[in-house]
Amino acid sequence: MTQTRDDVPVDEPAALSVAACLFHGFGDPSRLAILRHLALGEHRVVDLTGHLGLAQSTVSKHLACLRDCGLVESRPRGRASVFSLTHPEATLEVLAAAERLLGLTGDAVALCPVSGVRAATVAAADPTTEPVR
Repeated sequence: MTQTRDDVPVDEPAALSVAACLFHGFGDPSRLAILRHLALGEHRVVDLTGHLGLAQSTVSKHLACLRDCGLVESRPRGRASVFSLTHPEATLEVLAAAERLLGLTGDAVALCPVSGVRAATVAAADPTTEPVR
């Protein structure tokens, strides 16, 4: 356990696990695209499928993940549901920080042998392949 500034004990492994779950929510290009569109305002699933060129089932699956992560919420409008960011300012701050960090690291993230573009391509082609470490 780690102490915080207020001397409140924090279970650091558990806190890191929760943080990793949050980043999992941001960990898919389609989910990021959905979050960016929702930053512009509320959208229905049909709006998002039209804007993003994704199948309705794909958008719905990603919205469910984002809702489970606490990043989006929905409310009924007629027979449809309207989705919005749960915490728009904080979400935009995280996305802006990611853009700044990517600008500083350049292609390093994409070239990472463990989690970069090539690693994702290899894993998709052969899920039994272990990443290079």
